[in-house]
Amino acid sequence: MSALTISAGAPPRDRIEFVGLAALLGFVAALQFSIAAADVLLTLMLVAWAVFLLVHRERPGVPAMFWPLVVYAGWTLVATVFSRDPRVSIVDCKQLVLLLIVPAVYHLARGPRAHTVLNVIITVAAASAIIGIVQYGVLHYDWLGRRPRGLLGHYMTYSGLLMLVACAAVARLLFGRRDRIWPALVLPALLVAISLTFTRNAWVGVCLGTALLLVLKDFRLLAVLPVLAALFIALAPSGVISRVYSTFDRRDPASRDRIAMLEAGARIVRQYPLTGVGPDMVLRVYPEFRSADAVEPNQPHLHNVPLQIAAERGLPALVFWAWFIVALSIQLARKFRTDTYRVLPAAGLSAVAAMLAAGMFEYNFGDSEFLMLFLVLVTLPYAAARNGSRRKAKESRPPWMS
Repeated sequence: MSALTISAGAPPRDRIEFVGLAALLGFVAALQFSIAAADVLLTLMLVAWAVFLLVHRERPGVPAMFWPLVVYAGWTLVATVFSRDPRVSIVDCKQLVLLLIVPAVYHLARGPRAHTVLNVIITVAAASAIIGIVQYGVLHYDWLGRRPRGLLGHYMTYSGLLMLVACAAVARLLFGRRDRIWPALVLPALLVAISLTFTRNAWVGVCLGTALLLVLKDFRLLAVLPVLAALFIALAPSGVISRVYSTFDRRDPASRDRIAMLEAGARIVRQYPLTGVGPDMVLRVYPEFRSADAVEPNQPHLHNVPLQIAAERGLPALVFWAWFIVALSIQLARKFRTDTYRVLPAAGLSAVAAMLAAGMFEYNFGDSEFLMLFLVLVTLPYAAARNGSRRKAKESRPPWMS
């Protein structure tokens, strides 16, 4: 495969950048099948990116939304110092390295390459969805104790990745100027696979992300949602329908436990408002704050992104994370209004909406695979706006230094 083919019309400047771009495409593909392979390719991508900058004596450029993430990471390190067990928390902080995905993708996926990256993500997700459907229909992954998970280790991760890609496929279907046949063919498989995972937070995320895209396209398209809901109820397997109804059953054990986790999280935040109990410490302290009505004796996390961040890292970390989400959403909305090709900003906005909606019931922002794909998707609109020329140094500066 030539450099021209890989870069989709934007040839790499040298072999180092070619390696980085190839590693990026391999990374977003492997991410949906093997975390081990994805980690190797991510490392190769980051090393190639760093070496390229050193060889060419360039400063790393970053989109504006990256700076709130830097502050969030900084406060996470502060929370680690004051953790109930800093040795445990510092190990968990290795996830902060994943934030480097933003500047690396911003550099390597610039211009037309960003659309190639999205195409790879959607195409690979189609194969992953088919694996999940086969697991359900042939291998009897058809109950809560054994759910479709593709080739990944957990059904939550699998459904979360499919949720993000399904939103991206809808964005391309609604806002793409051409080549809409492929996302139209892939989307049904993605939606079927998500439904068969029995994962309610992913269902909520897909619905909210899709609803946002329909509003952005034409508010009247919201009328499609009740029709799709009726088809879902008519065609979905009985087990899936029972799972839907359990959402509104206050006697459902999982729903009761979610409420108990919210109560425990609120107690943790009240006692540790500034720095929380420390990253990865909820599992250790949960029994101290557990409600009498809780179903499970312990929980690794609180199944709610804002509450988990506040409990682990304190209210300042929650403020910095919210700053990131608000800044990202405003910038993507501006790009959607002004860019001539709106697929990538639309996909980014729907990814944010889906993550937030699902994140009310699952700590998806702390799932490494989910976070990696999320960061790639929301960075692609910024990368697409870059050309192949050398950027000005001010791009790498925080807003307050401009």
